[in-house]
Amino acid sequence: MNEADLFKNITVLALEQATTLPYLTWRLVHQGASVIRLEHPVYGDPNRRIGDDVLSEDRMFSYFLAINSGKKALTLDLSTSEGQEILRKLLTTLNVDIFATNQLPRNYSKLGIDYETLKEIKKNIIWLGLTGFGPTSNEAAYDPVLQARGGLMELTGERDGAPQVVGIPLADMGASEHAFGELMKALYKRAVTREGSRIDVSMFQSTVSWSTVPITLTRSFGKEISRRGNTHEFFAPVSVYATKDGYVYLAIGNDKQWNTFSSMPGFNHLAKEEYQRNAGRIADVERLNREINQVMKTKTTAEWIDIFVKATIPIAKVNTIEEVTEDLYVRDILIRSKDPVTGTPLTLSPPPVTTEYLKSVNFELSFPPRFGAQNEEIYGETLGYTPDQLRDLKERQII
Repeated sequence: MNEADLFKNITVLALEQATTLPYLTWRLVHQGASVIRLEHPVYGDPNRRIGDDVLSEDRMFSYFLAINSGKKALTLDLSTSEGQEILRKLLTTLNVDIFATNQLPRNYSKLGIDYETLKEIKKNIIWLGLTGFGPTSNEAAYDPVLQARGGLMELTGERDGAPQVVGIPLADMGASEHAFGELMKALYKRAVTREGSRIDVSMFQSTVSWSTVPITLTRSFGKEISRRGNTHEFFAPVSVYATKDGYVYLAIGNDKQWNTFSSMPGFNHLAKEEYQRNAGRIADVERLNREINQVMKTKTTAEWIDIFVKATIPIAKVNTIEEVTEDLYVRDILIRSKDPVTGTPLTLSPPPVTTEYLKSVNFELSFPPRFGAQNEEIYGETLGYTPDQLRDLKERQII
C-alpha cells in the first residue's frame, strides 16, 4: 500500500470542542484519516465564536479556523435517546475506528459515550477520553490553569518578575501529542490482536511530564528550580542579546564551543581561566552576559548570524511570526485551504512531521467545516434519513 493511503480507511468520530481534542484530530487529518466532529446542535463548539469574525459569519471565527481544516462536521444532541440511537448508527454504518471526546467523565454515561457502551456497539472500537485530571476527576481545566498547577508558569518569566504563561497553549497541545502516540499504539495493537482499546489521557499528567530535569533535581537533590528569564539554568552563555538592529538568541552548549567563542575577535577578553568550564560561567553569568551584550551591540543581527554560523555556534534572530512563515524550512510546508463559499484563502501552521498524505495533496486541505455542514450528507445520504425526517430532527434540535 502507498504510504499516503495508510489512514485512508480510518474513520474518527470526535465529540470535540476547544483546543486539545481538535488539535489531536487535526493531526490525524495530516495522516489522511477521515475526521468527523460532533457538536451540540444549540451550543456547538464555543471556539467557533472566538477570535475575529473574518468571514462575517457566525460560528466561523478566526480562532476556530486554525486547527479544523480537513474535517467534516455534524450536530447531534446526545442527551436524548434519539441522539444516542443516531450515534449507534454512525458507529456501525461509518465503521468508526476511533471515538474520541473531551467531555467531563460525569457526562460519559449520561451521553451514552462511555467505553463499555460503545464497545457493545462496536467490539474493536478505540476509545479516547481527554480530560483535565484523568477519568476519576470532573474538575474543569483550561490550558493556563494547567500551566499554573503543573509548574510551567513557575519556570517561565523573569527571575524577579511574576510567573508567565508559555506563549502557546503547551498544556493543550502537549496532551494532544501524547494522545496521538497512544492512538498509534492502539491502532498497532488492533492490527495485531484485532482488539480495541480504552485510552485515558490526563492533560495535567501530560503537562507535568515535560518537567523532567526540574522534578528530578527538586525531588532527588533538593535543588530549587524557578524561572530565569532568557538565561539557562545549566548552560552559559545562553540568552537573548541586543544587536545593532534587533535581537538574537545565542547558545553556547559546551566547553568546546566556548573555546571557539572566546577566541573570536571581540570576545578574546573573556578567555579567562574561571570561564573554561561551564560551571564557572554559570557562577558569574550576570557579569558574563553584560560583557557579551556590550560586544553584540556593535554589529547587526545579520552580521552576527553570518559570523556565528560559520563558527558552528548556534544562533538565531528573534523572529516575528510573519518572519517565521518565510523561513526556508517553513514556507514550503505551510498547510493551505480555501473557502468554497467566500473564496477566502487560509494559511495554516505546518505539520510537526511532513506526512506522505500531505505531500500527496500538495499541503491543501478542505476548509474548516461550517456548523453541521455534513448533516444532510451523512444523516441523509449515508444513514438514509429522509428530508422530512431530517427536518423534524432539526426542528426538535436533535441535530
